[in-house]
Amino acid sequence: MSRALWRLLGFACLGLAGAGVVLPILPTTPFLLVAAWAFGRSSPEMHAWLHAHPRYGVFLRDWQSEGAIPRRAKIAAICLLAVSWSVTALLVGGILVPAIAGGAMLLVALFLITRPSPARERSD
Repeated sequence: MSRALWRLLGFACLGLAGAGVVLPILPTTPFLLVAAWAFGRSSPEMHAWLHAHPRYGVFLRDWQSEGAIPRRAKIAAICLLAVSWSVTALLVGGILVPAIAGGAMLLVALFLITRPSPARERSD
């Protein structure tokens, strides 16, 4: 039973990651990481398929082996965080919501900055 639930979670997160590719407000990477984790507990075939994927496999392998995030992905994520915060600050009245959102986004940005870049980028 639990294996089926893990597989269901994997497919749900894979679907959300796919939606995140085309929807700017939905993140792709966290859902892809959770899908890989869930498939690792339920479906070796899907886990292997994700890690061999031509576009996303390299990011999953970098994260799994080194806890690394590519420099380009960090820059893109931090820029999108800044744009998201700016839109929030402009559209939401008051200071509380932008302050809370900014604090959360700052923590995410700090997490991203403190992750290493993959070894293949450091050797360039």
